[in-house]
Amino acid sequence: MSKNGANFEENIKRLEEIVVLLEKGETPLEESMKLFEEGVKLTNQCINILDTAEQKIKKLTLNNGETVETDFVSED
Repeated sequence: MSKNGANFEENIKRLEEIVVLLEKGETPLEESMKLFEEGVKLTNQCINILDTAEQKIKKLTLNNGETVETDFVSED
């Protein structure tokens, strides 16, 4: 859970909604700026959630029954 109670999936869903609204180009400038600001905050929350998950993965990686810290390697 993130600090505001939303989880990663909820944040991503809201980010997708914001992107659609901004891409339409129909929102007034002031509202677009508010949406952009919300999107930046949500993005930072998602990054924090992913960083926390990565740290948990590092701590839970087992090597011969012992927990060892290893770097998380993305398949990207």
